[in-house]
Amino acid sequence: MYYCCEEHVDLALDIVVDETELAPVMEKLEQEIQLSTVCNFCDQQAIYKISG
Repeated sequence: MYYCCEEHVDLALDIVVDETELAPVMEKLEQEIQLSTVCNFCDQQAIYKISG
C-alpha cells in the first residue's frame, strides 16, 4: 500500500501493478486523514491510497 500526492499517482499505480500483477485500487483519502499523511515518494501531503 502506498500513499501518494497528485504528482506521484502514476508512479504508485505502476509499482502496485508490478508488485501484485493485479489491477490497483485507488482511494481518495478523507480530509482529516490527508492532514497527517505524507506521500511515500516526497514530503507533500498525500491525497490517495493505492493498494493491490
